[in-house]
Amino acid sequence: MKQIPNLFTLLNLIFGCFAIVAVLQNGITIQYNGEGGQYIDFPEKIWMASVCIGLAAVVDFLDGFVARLFKASSEMGKQLDSLADVVSFGVAPSMIVYQFLRLAVAKEEDGIDASMFLLFPAFIIAAASAYRLAKFNLDTRQQFGFLGIPTPAVGLLVASLPLIYWHTDNKAIVDVLLNKWVLYGFILLVSWLMVSEIPMMAMKFKDRSLNKNLPKIIMLITAIVAAIFLHWLSVPVIFVAYIILSLIFKKQMQ
Repeated sequence: MKQIPNLFTLLNLIFGCFAIVAVLQNGITIQYNGEGGQYIDFPEKIWMASVCIGLAAVVDFLDGFVARLFKASSEMGKQLDSLADVVSFGVAPSMIVYQFLRLAVAKEEDGIDASMFLLFPAFIIAAASAYRLAKFNLDTRQQFGFLGIPTPAVGLLVASLPLIYWHTDNKAIVDVLLNKWVLYGFILLVSWLMVSEIPMMAMKFKDRSLNKNLPKIIMLITAIVAAIFLHWLSVPVIFVAYIILSLIFKKQMQ
């Protein structure tokens, strides 16, 4: 029974590996239209990587639930969970951003021949994730909340990008997703948020007190409404709302 939570954690890791495979199967193709122009895109949709990261998040939640259910929490489980999270919510999202950077750079003049160094910033997300998880394992201050954005939250945010890309007809949104400077800024922002000391709420209901659970209730309502009206675009909105609510109600998390 004690190993059941660890099996869930390893499943999280496996889904992360599947996500990486899904990303690596998608290279960039160049097609030329009849007017002499060129069209650059992924030959396959990398949304399967997003699905795998989403499944990893579900399993990541369940391993903690199962550990509490069987009273099987252990130091090994804690370390194993962080190792799995680095892959599923650090490396796999970095690979997604890497592919978007490839596409953004390739769309520029002579972009196909651009230096690979332009793409390497994508892996800052993986490095920040590893640092944040190691810090979390050693930090005793994060028992009732978080300091910095949790790695799975950033992983899910990045996982939403391919889904937004392939399910929007808004050219402005596509242009933003394929702008290398926007992507560089995004990389630096989410990486900094993970390693920062900003107090963030944990979405766990410890008791039935309305006062203590108010920000979580508002967060849930916001998430549901955003999902209904914005579909996949709701993920970045929910991410921003999570940060704002955490800052507004930070005194309740101390």
